[in-house]
Amino acid sequence: MDVSQYLEIFIDETGEHIQSLSDCIMTLESEPENKDTINEIFRSAHSLKGMAGTMGFKRMQHLTHDMENVFQEVRSDKVKVTSEMIDILFQCLDAIEGYLENIKSTSDEGTEDNEALIAALNQFLAQAEGAAPAPAPAPEKKEEAGEKKADGEDKKKFLTIQLSDSDKDALKNAEESGGKLYGITVYVSEECLLKAARAFLVFKAVEEKGQIVVYYPALQEIEDEQFGTDFTIFVTSDEELNKILEAIKGVSEIVDAVGEEVKAEALAGGAGEEEGEAAPDVPAVAETKKETPAPKDNAKPAAKAKTAGKPVASRTVRVDIEKLDALMNQVSELIIAKNSLVSISSQEESDFQNQTFREQIEYLERITTTLHESVMKVRMVPIESVVSKFPRMIRDLSRQLNKKMELHMTGEDTELDRTVVDQIGDPLQHLLRNSADHGLESAELRAERGKPEVGSINLNAYQEGNNVIIEVSDDGNGIDTESVKKKAIERGLVTPEQAEKLNQKDIINFLFMPSFSMAKKITDISGRGVGLDVVKSNIEALGGDVEVDSKLGEGSKFTVRLPLTLAIIQALMVEVRDEKYAIALGSIETIEDLPTSEIRFVESREVINLRGKVIPIVRLDKVLDSVPAEVEPESLTIVIVRKGDRLAGLVVDDLIGQQEIVIKSLGKYINNNNKTISGATILGDGEVALIVDVNTLF
Repeated sequence: MDVSQYLEIFIDETGEHIQSLSDCIMTLESEPENKDTINEIFRSAHSLKGMAGTMGFKRMQHLTHDMENVFQEVRSDKVKVTSEMIDILFQCLDAIEGYLENIKSTSDEGTEDNEALIAALNQFLAQAEGAAPAPAPAPEKKEEAGEKKADGEDKKKFLTIQLSDSDKDALKNAEESGGKLYGITVYVSEECLLKAARAFLVFKAVEEKGQIVVYYPALQEIEDEQFGTDFTIFVTSDEELNKILEAIKGVSEIVDAVGEEVKAEALAGGAGEEEGEAAPDVPAVAETKKETPAPKDNAKPAAKAKTAGKPVASRTVRVDIEKLDALMNQVSELIIAKNSLVSISSQEESDFQNQTFREQIEYLERITTTLHESVMKVRMVPIESVVSKFPRMIRDLSRQLNKKMELHMTGEDTELDRTVVDQIGDPLQHLLRNSADHGLESAELRAERGKPEVGSINLNAYQEGNNVIIEVSDDGNGIDTESVKKKAIERGLVTPEQAEKLNQKDIINFLFMPSFSMAKKITDISGRGVGLDVVKSNIEALGGDVEVDSKLGEGSKFTVRLPLTLAIIQALMVEVRDEKYAIALGSIETIEDLPTSEIRFVESREVINLRGKVIPIVRLDKVLDSVPAEVEPESLTIVIVRKGDRLAGLVVDDLIGQQEIVIKSLGKYINNNNKTISGATILGDGEVALIVDVNTLF
């Protein structure tokens, strides 16, 4: 069997199962008696084993099988959860992740057998009572219990089900068509992981011998696994009952099936509440009928609804990111075409025809904006996919550094563009490692300061306008700015005289310089000076920025600000010496028209005093190497831009207006050493305008 066509699905789903196992094992460490978590772990391990076996990855299957055996012993209370066990289980997850990485790159799992891990797992099995019993007996005991329960009338649930009027009509019609009518209750093993799949196989087996008239609970609920360990069907057939029951019992993980021939009139009617397990599954439509009996011809569509709900089964589709990129590119081209038409329409404003033309342009503008928003929503994914691996990382760091620490996360459902999410993992990882290693103090120092023994690291994400803010904070030592200042002087970055004039933010900025590290020694975690400079460069490459707020002895907070998307933005178009430039609207605070006489100098730099705030100004013509102005104008147009809590004024010659622009990379054709330019855009008239990077200007 060629399984290569399923490889991508296998890779995606294996990644999801690994993350689920990681989250559950973390929970299990703090709540070893949590049966729900143990069952969830068992299900994920079982699914992972089955998938690996189907794809022919025997080593992965072997390892997950032995993990599953350990979970089985934990589930049956034969082995207690210990810290040592959790360590081994995490090592197993790392090994499975190693197999997955090999599969991604070579379509093969590799040759590593992980014998040491398998031996360690078998040691836990040996600790179980007796000589490590095979995990199979547990389901058998359940089956025996099921068999005993099968004796007696209490298993014939079809006799007591409160049928709706529409169901009774369907049964009467089936009976009148001449076949025998059977009521059958099917019992699924309590160990069954895919109840809906088993039910589907039952339906398939039954439909070879007859026709299913009524499902209870409704077919959609059975498909969604919204039932206990049994479900009921009413079947019309010319076959003998025992042949139908044999076919049902032939399906794997079906404990029992009981049934008998029934008469539609003799079955329970109305829509009263059913006793027993299935009571919660009574469809809401039945409860409505109890209060207001519906006419029969109104009830018949409800009968159809019971069996015709299949398309709702799955509401998500996996789409290759390249296909989305191609779609996004087409939307970008459409917006450029729209801008071109807008440009043409504004040239002449005369007759009725032009009026109609402009109306059509506005209509096109609305469509393209809506289409753009729709595509952007498709590309948006929760940052949970990135941050879900961090609790495990903090646990490992806690053991490596011998510090007690906890990670608290909020806002994991905050959404960002897929391309941004894919690239923020490393910067956030560096910030968290920085908090764990440099931020949190030793247990002794925390005790001296009266702080809790367990250090807190917080990761909070939320949306603010067109940006997503991610804050990483800790209740540790904070940044010792005096030590940073000394290190900067030692490295020759500043003179002692210059250092005295620096404020706290300027000193903290040294930490973001390449190869600058405050670690006393190089370890696996830090000391090479490649942490915070990677954070800064990666985040700024995404059009974002990072700020630090720190109090010595109390803790630090790193605030990362990221744009929601990198593809299409709202921008202010400006002119500098007849050249057009774009400034992202999200960075702009206000626009001012000020007399040249209001410019003042502070330390030989131009500033303006705007409503009590002293703001430095940047003359874009000088930054962009434009031809100097022949005459200094009497007043200046100044665009006030913001980066975090800092403001600056960009002096421009003229304002063109707000426009939706498509960001295009300058590519490899231009050696862009001038980081002030972050890209380009194509305007409606075909002209290319450069995009000014406000972060770099700061």
